Order: sequence, then C-alpha cells, then structure tokens
Amino acid sequence: MSIDIKLCKDVWVFIEIKDKKIENTSLELLGVGKMLAADLKQKLCAVVLGKDVTQYTSLLFSFGADVVYNCEHELLETYTTDAFTNVLDEIVKEKKPDIFLFGATNVGRDLAPRLAARLNTGLTADCTALSIDPESRLLQQTRPAFGGNIMATIINPTHRPQMATVRPGVMNKIDPKECYGIVENYPVKLPAENLRVQIKKIIKNISKNVNLVDADIIVSGGRGLGGPEGFELIQQLANALGGVVGASRAAVDSGWISNDHQVGQTGKTVKPMIYIACGISGAIQHQAGMTGSKCIIAINKNPDCSMMKIANYALCGDLYDIIPLMVKTIQEQNITK
Repeated sequence: MSIDIKLCKDVWVFIEIKDKKIENTSLELLGVGKMLAADLKQKLCAVVLGKDVTQYTSLLFSFGADVVYNCEHELLETYTTDAFTNVLDEIVKEKKPDIFLFGATNVGRDLAPRLAARLNTGLTADCTALSIDPESRLLQQTRPAFGGNIMATIINPTHRPQMATVRPGVMNKIDPKECYGIVENYPVKLPAENLRVQIKKIIKNISKNVNLVDADIIVSGGRGLGGPEGFELIQQLANALGGVVGASRAAVDSGWISNDHQVGQTGKTVKPMIYIACGISGAIQHQAGMTGSKCIIAINKNPDCSMMKIANYALCGDLYDIIPLMVKTIQEQNITK
C-alpha cells in the first residue's frame, strides 16, 4: 500500500556510517537537503542506523539537520540489507517523509532500491542535480541518460516518499556551525530470527583505497598513454604535486589500472582544485565526472579533442615529453623552497 501524499512532509537524508565515521557523501546530501527543505518550508531530518549512534548527533546538527532520528540496535552495528531495510521501512511508514535521499555508494545503491520496492514508490538513481519545481513543489531529479548524451529530469508525482540516490562529489557541503535541533531515539524492533543474513566475520581488503572524491589534485591518464607503463609516469606527476591518480574508462577497460581510479559517468564524480587530463580525449561520459574541477589542464597531441577545448590550460604535445619536464620543474621548485 502506498503512503498518502497529503500526510507527507520533511526532507530525509540517510546517514551512512563507515569505520565509525560519517561518510562525506552524507554530509554533502545534508547540504542539498537543507536547500530543498528551505524551498518547501519543511524540516531537514537525518536518519542514522547503527550502534552507539548518538555520538554523531552534534555533527549532524552542525551540517544542517533540524531533526536527527537515532535508530540504535546491536544488529545494526554492521550493514546488512535485511536489517536496514526492515528498520527504514517501519520508520518511513510511521513518519511519512516527503523526500528521502541516499548516497550512490555501495550501501546506498543496495539499500535504496530495496526500500523503494517495499514502499511502492519510485527511485531515481545516480542523480547529479536536485531541485524543487516552484509550481508543482515536486522534487526534480536530474541524471545523465543515453550514455551521458542528455540530462534527464525525472519527477514522481503520485507516490511517496520521492526517493533518489545522489552521486558522491556532486553536491556541496554547507559550512558547519554550532547548531541545535530535535533528537528522537526511535525504538527499533529487530528480531534476529527475521534476518536472513548474519555477519560472522569481516575481512578487510588491505589494499590502499583511492580517495578521488576528496582529492584536491588529480592526475588522470587515458587511452593516449598507450599502455599500463604510462601510469608510472602519471604516478610520478601525482606524487610531485601531492595528488592522486585517476583514469578514463578506456584505460580501465584496457586493464591498465584498477577501476577504483576511474573518473566519469560510470566511475567517480570529482571536483578537485586541479584536474590534469593526460591522453584523454574528453568523451562526454568522462566530462560528466570531472567538469566541476576548478582548474582543468589537458595534455594531448590532438589540439581539436574535446578535453583540450574545455581545459583552462591546454598543452599540445607528447605527454611523454611534457610530463617529465613538469615533474623536474616541480621538484626543482620544491628544492628551492
């Protein structure tokens, strides 16, 4: 049974906790959620599931939440689809939010569609922009479509809540300030026998994670590198600048670098201070993930490729000649300082 639209109010954000820290994406969602709530003259509510979650309350208020729903239970300490879906299904049906936002993370992409199916409502995945239509007061959910060639705006006029997952890195956090709000400790009923999955042991991958979303400087390589050995040069430039290594889908699909480095529509959306695109032609799918960069530097032999046209600085030439000169100059400047 669907939720009565007339009874729905407030903008909700699912707060994802990882390694006892709030995911950066959740704080970004509070920023856009605050804007949406203001347009609707509603409250912004943060929903936290886990164990000992009260420790996050003051931080959530400082990033814009008016209300924090704390859902505590031992079986919520580690994420499982069944447990989190059951709790959210219950609280949503009781509180009836108008809008519910999730990060397009591994957890969000697993949890949001399961919850939407339970609630008999729609879900727009991987949104890059959200706004309120001033006339209909509906949530306008914008995402790339048809391989990134168009931007589709989707609405949900007949079901509630209006649900969306939002790509990490596309929204801006508000500047935190000391604030206070309403805390509601929601009584969680979660019989263990109703859960189909139990976590017996967690084995963490010891490989180093690539944090592209929060990086200030990203040096990315594409098909123009010619092979996997080209990323050794990309890494040298990234190390010299104190940045991280990114990649185009073409480089990832060629097996030259792992997909956690991928920037673009099917990779990560980034907005660093400096983005250096080396041997990347600038397909629309790649641009969708990096055009929010403050300064774009392109290195390419083809002066007419798309990346050279959108770049703030375009260096036309062989990257195998240009990058070593850049690294040498940077290192000399560091020594001089």
